Amino acid sequence: MKNLCCAVVLLCATAGFAMPIASSARSMVPSEIQQLIGVDYRAIKDSPTAMALKQQVLPDNIKEAETDLKAIGIRVDRDLDQLNVASFRTEKKGIQTIYVGAGSFSAKAVLKKMKVKGITPTKYGSTNIYPMGDMVMTFLDDNTLAFGTTASLHSALDTRDGKRPSLDSNPVMADEMAAVDGSPVWSILDQQGTQAMMFSALGDAAKVADYDTLKKRILASRYTMSFQTGVNFDLSVLTADSMTAATLSTIVKAGMLYKKMNASPIEKTAIDATTVDSDSTNVQVHFKTDDQKFQSLMHSPLFIAVSH
Repeated sequence: MKNLCCAVVLLCATAGFAMPIASSARSMVPSEIQQLIGVDYRAIKDSPTAMALKQQVLPDNIKEAETDLKAIGIRVDRDLDQLNVASFRTEKKGIQTIYVGAGSFSAKAVLKKMKVKGITPTKYGSTNIYPMGDMVMTFLDDNTLAFGTTASLHSALDTRDGKRPSLDSNPVMADEMAAVDGSPVWSILDQQGTQAMMFSALGDAAKVADYDTLKKRILASRYTMSFQTGVNFDLSVLTADSMTAATLSTIVKAGMLYKKMNASPIEKTAIDATTVDSDSTNVQVHFKTDDQKFQSLMHSPLFIAVSH
């Protein structure tokens, strides 16, 4: 699933201090959110493992975003502190994605360079919209900008201006975000996205007779990841009740055992480093390993398949 891959790739930070999502970024997120990712770019350069992960599996849409930022004079490795990526569902135009970046850059300096190049804005309501490579962008304040396709940016601006419901009107996703916001790297995924993720992750274990019934009781998911002492990954899948959580936990464990039979030695090590439990209505998946083992895992067929 492409949006899940985007999430995986942004697991590129240490567990130092991380700021919660800025109010200006949160206000741009529609209630029909599919996935929301938060990452602290300030810590990427401090972790060789994070840098290796970023280099190997960075998806095309994030690469394009970084290239477009560079085109307007914003260097990700130097100027960007925080990036939020929100993918949301629309009835007529499918999945749209909006990016909100904050950092040490200055809107005044960027706009001055654009003016020298003869780049002029167009108006959407009272907001100035500027071209940015294959995307368009606008500044929310002097150190924060939002960018994406024209349609996605317009949708996000409509959300900010109260013309369409925002994330705060989606209680399930708002609660999921409250549980992870402020972590160095985090993501939340809606019901449909979580169902697809679990189906992919379970493999043949998802073919059990009652999975189609079970998946309807999978509601959402969230994860955090850090590289402070090795690699720590925590995934929580929200279900409708404790019985569903316990059943899903059992199926996940069965799926891990099945995959282990055909896994490489390094993949078996990764599976052994993963624990799965249920806690009330949540399925909790925890993975921990050291940097060296994780970097070896990144080159395994299993990881390459999952991350792409």
